Amino acid sequence: MAKTRKVKEVHGPVKPLLSPRVIAALSIVTAVIFYFSNPKPQSYYDYTFRVAGNLLHGTIGFVEKPPQWLNEFVPFDGLWYSVFPLGAVITMVPFAALKNTGIISDMPGPFIAALCAGAACLFLLAIANRYDLREDRRVLLTIAILFGTFTWTNLTFDGAWQLALGFAMVGELGAIYFTVYDRRPFIAGLFFALAFGNRTENLLTAPVFLFLLNRGDAETPTKQGIIERPADSGSKIQGQGPTVELGNGESKVKDQRSKFPSKIKDQDSKIALSRRFHVSAVQIHRVVWFCFVPILLGAATLCYNYIRFHSITDFGYARIPGVLQEPWYNHGIFSMYYIPRQAWEMLIKPWEWKSKIPYLVPDGFSSSILWSSPFLLFVLRFGFRDRVLKYAAWAAIAILTFLLWIHGNSGGWQFGYRYAMILMPWMFVILLESAPKRTTPLEWTVYGFSFVANAYATWLFSWTEYMK
Repeated sequence: MAKTRKVKEVHGPVKPLLSPRVIAALSIVTAVIFYFSNPKPQSYYDYTFRVAGNLLHGTIGFVEKPPQWLNEFVPFDGLWYSVFPLGAVITMVPFAALKNTGIISDMPGPFIAALCAGAACLFLLAIANRYDLREDRRVLLTIAILFGTFTWTNLTFDGAWQLALGFAMVGELGAIYFTVYDRRPFIAGLFFALAFGNRTENLLTAPVFLFLLNRGDAETPTKQGIIERPADSGSKIQGQGPTVELGNGESKVKDQRSKFPSKIKDQDSKIALSRRFHVSAVQIHRVVWFCFVPILLGAATLCYNYIRFHSITDFGYARIPGVLQEPWYNHGIFSMYYIPRQAWEMLIKPWEWKSKIPYLVPDGFSSSILWSSPFLLFVLRFGFRDRVLKYAAWAAIAILTFLLWIHGNSGGWQFGYRYAMILMPWMFVILLESAPKRTTPLEWTVYGFSFVANAYATWLFSWTEYMK
């Protein structure tokens, strides 16, 4: 039997890794900053928290009409229902349980936002640690996603909508990490369920994850993620005769292969077929484990929809009183007609100039993410470390952006374009893939501007009355 040598799949950098202590410290600092970023959190927009509490008592509908500010509860068959998907409700169950035990009395919005930010920081650093980049580059890109984008301002609003986006980001990052960099299909699927459970559009990126999960199977991987390659370039076949060593760990059959061409060809075909079936079995195994939790959540969501609105496909959004009469839904909830307007609001719409302090302010309902986070333009750089991964990330961004742009509403009260928070994990991967090893003065300037712009926006929205 031919000996084998084990060669690990290499994603890791040759430069020093950020230590677990550094990663933990940065994640904790990030969580603390997010926790204290908003002195007036909007935790009273607690749709999912209320429904999770009801769920723990065995029901999902409310008999009494919810408070006036919770205007997205829908009346149906004598009860009031939330239009948030089941995944967002389940995510809140642990916190609702704390209320049921008397530990807390209201939704802990700032704590949950901090938890999401800290977890996101941990995964961002873990992913960045897999690249051959300087330590300052890895940290810079990580904090740029968290503090140099609209993520900071919007997540710290602390309402149910923003927290769902935060959980979705964490789910995407966890799914990406355990799909690409530390392949664990079941855990990846668990995080993917967290992502699409809180933002349903993430479900359509499933083909991207499944592709990345099963790529690179020209070799036969073991359960430990190790590739086994024959130590000999030509496998010894009984009856072929003596071999000679070539000096590089390979061997060659001496003068015998030409004597038995049909036998050798037949045995090579059997070996190739065996490998193909083995790879297919491994791929099926991965797909099954990845899809296990998402399928359970998907089926439960359909049942949840049926219980609420007597239709498995009815999520209830169109049932919100007056929503279809709103001007931005003049072509329905989704329409191709919305693409130009949404593209303008997400990519181009500038800030406004006022005649008094603070003079320059963003529109409170949408503004370009590129004006406040110009470093995102670096995703357009050429080059890559892994061509397929970069193209897959672009495919995910294209899918998600299309879904965001055909939706009539850009996100309500917000800074920038809050729905685009779900694009940030994929943009982060692209930034890493095409990043030069050294940070140029121009880059420092662009990143510095992004930090200042988003700190200014957080101050405007959360600490002043200018944006009321």
